[in-house]
Amino acid sequence: MVGIKYIIIIGNYLLRRQIVFFTFIFCCLSAQAQREQNRPNHDLLPYYFGLSLSYNNTYLHPEKHPMFLQNDSILSVEPGTSGGLALGLAATANLAKHFELRFIPQLILGGSKYFTYHLKYPTELEPEYQKKTIPSTIVSFPLQLKFNSDRIDNFRVYMMAGLKYDYDLASNSSARNAENLVKLTKSDFGYEAGIGFNFFLPVVTISPEIKVSNGLSNIHSRDVNLKYSNVLDKLQSRMLVFSIILEQ
Repeated sequence: MVGIKYIIIIGNYLLRRQIVFFTFIFCCLSAQAQREQNRPNHDLLPYYFGLSLSYNNTYLHPEKHPMFLQNDSILSVEPGTSGGLALGLAATANLAKHFELRFIPQLILGGSKYFTYHLKYPTELEPEYQKKTIPSTIVSFPLQLKFNSDRIDNFRVYMMAGLKYDYDLASNSSARNAENLVKLTKSDFGYEAGIGFNFFLPVVTISPEIKVSNGLSNIHSRDVNLKYSNVLDKLQSRMLVFSIILEQ
């Protein structure tokens, strides 16, 4: 038993020595990486380009119409969230120290909007809970003003805000023009705001970013003859976006 105890003590001692050794090596490598600044003249570029890959979580924010209180056939209307992917190009112009102007046209796929209706008088054709899905494929044109912090070795934080214009390519599809579906307009204007981080690698800059992208327009094309549309007044898009941007 005594021998086993000594073996355990020696093993723990050697393990601690290894942890200290590898921690020391890691700190040395980190310090070396911090001293070697990648592409130190990057901020002197008048402009540069890149690619953007995004995942978004989106829904429609509704405002009820007074007809909702008068219509006793629908007890509640709840919006649902859905996810989608976006692929875009990035073009950034250097305006002044700490300030840049960025344009990111992108195609947003998926992210169909939907509402769940609770019906007071369900039938065989219309169950108590009705889910109405609105297909969506959007071309978005955001224009953003970026404020960059000072660069700390190969790392930097930035904040951005701007305006966007969205055009829904699915607005004229047969699925969207179904008689029992809530109609949306083709165009939407909105704002964006978020925060991101620049990691300067030897040949590329990787920038994870999170932002809100909300519509300001009422995109609901109300149909008084459709009960699912009649109870809704305004609909505005709401989106939370996580992006990875690769830039030169």
